[in-house]
Amino acid sequence: MSDTPLLANLWHSVRDAGDYVADLRHPTIRLGVTGLARSGKTVFITSLIHNLLHGGRLPFFDAMAEGRINRVYLEPQPNDEIPRFDYDRHLDELSGTPPVWPSNTERIRQLRVTIEFESNTVLRKALGQDRLHLDIIDYPGEWLLDLPLLNMSFEEWSAQAFSMSAMPERLSLAADWRAMVMALDPLAPQSEKNAEKLAQLFRSYLLSCRDDAHALSMLPPGRFLMPGELAGSPALTFSPLQLPGNGRAPKNSLWQMMARRFESYKTHVVKPFFKEHFTKLDRQIVLVDTLSALNAGPGALNDLENTLTAILQCYRPGQNSWLSGLLGKRIDRILFAATKADHLHQSSHERLRHVLKTLTERASERADLAGARVEVMAIASIRSTSETHITQGGETLPLIKGIPLKGETLGDRVFDGVEEIAIFPGDLPENPDKTLLEGRASPENGEEDIRFIRFRPPRLETGFDGTPMALPHIHLDHVLNFLLVDYLE
Repeated sequence: MSDTPLLANLWHSVRDAGDYVADLRHPTIRLGVTGLARSGKTVFITSLIHNLLHGGRLPFFDAMAEGRINRVYLEPQPNDEIPRFDYDRHLDELSGTPPVWPSNTERIRQLRVTIEFESNTVLRKALGQDRLHLDIIDYPGEWLLDLPLLNMSFEEWSAQAFSMSAMPERLSLAADWRAMVMALDPLAPQSEKNAEKLAQLFRSYLLSCRDDAHALSMLPPGRFLMPGELAGSPALTFSPLQLPGNGRAPKNSLWQMMARRFESYKTHVVKPFFKEHFTKLDRQIVLVDTLSALNAGPGALNDLENTLTAILQCYRPGQNSWLSGLLGKRIDRILFAATKADHLHQSSHERLRHVLKTLTERASERADLAGARVEVMAIASIRSTSETHITQGGETLPLIKGIPLKGETLGDRVFDGVEEIAIFPGDLPENPDKTLLEGRASPENGEEDIRFIRFRPPRLETGFDGTPMALPHIHLDHVLNFLLVDYLE
């Protein structure tokens, strides 16, 4: 029996070696796409696939701009155990009457896109490399924040969770949960009733933190926010506790019950995701709803920086080499994308990028990131607004125009989801450090605040066969070029 792990590892090595040899002729990139709630993962993947399939406006995607892409098509699902990303349904939602944003997914999904191209290098032509498989792996960013738990004990995690819940922007949100924890004796006999109530209050606290008004993002365990098939199971029925003094918790105590379930969560939920999916990624894009954090203020921005640090610490950065297929892949390119750039005028797009760039640079220093190429962009996967302007008193004011989602508000005004409006969304300060310190513009200093309103998807143009034409976007071609350019040379 002692040889079983060795034989398993040998089998995996042989299988990986076979995959590597196959990749010599037709390489495969496993692209991880993740982001926290409302960052727009589903929209991003749908738009990326559609623009590739239908030859969208991608002038800065070199291989397409040079006319070297011959054909792009979807292939059958390469992994039978992973659900397929439902591209067709999401496209139908976007092209409906009226169009709606695609529904979110709460579990891992995958789709394979194959790109046939003409190489411009002698070596690739000699090897016959004229086809690239792009396996898009879609997974919730909340799951990513679970990986640091693998190196923590229940006592360490509890201490961290309590420390975070005492922060000014969280304290009132955590009040009910903290009150129950304080009232319970962790050394008392275990109680399923108390465990369920504590888990329910802890989850409610995390969900309140994620609300738009607070826009906090450092909220592990991730499955408490996106339970999926685990909803109601003992694996999600636990909560941080406070162990008084240095006392030992007796067997069958509430503390031991919670600690056991915490370890079970790591073993049966976190570790399988890490081993079966996360460690096999080649490249990664992390979508970030930076605007929501800006609207919520300095506390949300500080929390976002801590989240980015935790995310970067999860990766195994480094440049892939010819041995990587045999010895284990290393993510060699990571792209952070500030989404919903269309909610600002183009004059602020670069400022939005600089805000996220400043956050990721700080996070990279704290995470001791090395060996991977990291890029930051401001994007809109689907552009839901257009730009216009108004002249007042001899001054030209840049505006964005679109149809706000039903129920969105601006001051006392509530939008009906039908009327198109033109608004001045505000300018981001030129100095990103100022933005991060103050969180939002300061009206008392004569600065305009950001008016972040969510807009309805645009009505899509269709071809003669009724198929939607290429989806409008901002900088999606830059994204594709960064992630794929070296494979398509």
